[in-house]
Amino acid sequence: MGEINAANNLTKTRKAVFASAGSPYFSTVLTLMGAIVILSNIGASKGVSFGPIITDGGFFLFPMAYILGDVISEVYGLKAARRSIILTFALAFFAVFSFWIMIHLPSAEFYDGQEALERTLGPIWQIVLASACGFLVGQFANSWVLVKLKERTGERGLIGRLIGSSGVGEFLDTLIFCAIAAPVIGISDAPDFINYVVVGFVYKTAVEIILVPVTSLVIRWFKKREPGYIQAANAN
Repeated sequence: MGEINAANNLTKTRKAVFASAGSPYFSTVLTLMGAIVILSNIGASKGVSFGPIITDGGFFLFPMAYILGDVISEVYGLKAARRSIILTFALAFFAVFSFWIMIHLPSAEFYDGQEALERTLGPIWQIVLASACGFLVGQFANSWVLVKLKERTGERGLIGRLIGSSGVGEFLDTLIFCAIAAPVIGISDAPDFINYVVVGFVYKTAVEIILVPVTSLVIRWFKKREPGYIQAANAN
């Protein structure tokens, strides 16, 4: 009964409601976001092609980071989103530092994978730099647009603000990331670069739009169970 009443209050409120970022729910989402960004950075060091389509090995992971970013922005607000972006990339750069140490540790006599390790993990710092620049700009834009739209519409129009904010964020992210990462994965001419940017933007945005119903369900699940959100909704 309490969940039903909370859901009714959320539906009725016209004001923007946000929960405190101090709950276990927030830390869980933040942990998942950090893991996905680190794994996608490793995957992005590999150039991938499906016929004429050029992308990288992290293509299937990165949209998930934006979906989790939407959850944080919608449920916890702009300040929490900014905090999650900074913490996520602190973890990513820590991973790069760890990889650098792994590469430069003296190899045992029986170890024959040094060259493969350097080839795989050596360029990661450049991918992280590209990812950091793109994701910081894109995710901040995504969060800002989403929160500002929510401040205008309250709890209404969730799907519209998810799609609108994702389009802005993904375009900026993809353009900046591809400009820095393209030479790292071997893209050196203009047609391939344009292909890389267009495919990346269309793919990431399409995935987010296709998964909007799932993202909406996840957000509504959080809103019904996050104590801070329920309290803020009841206060309105």
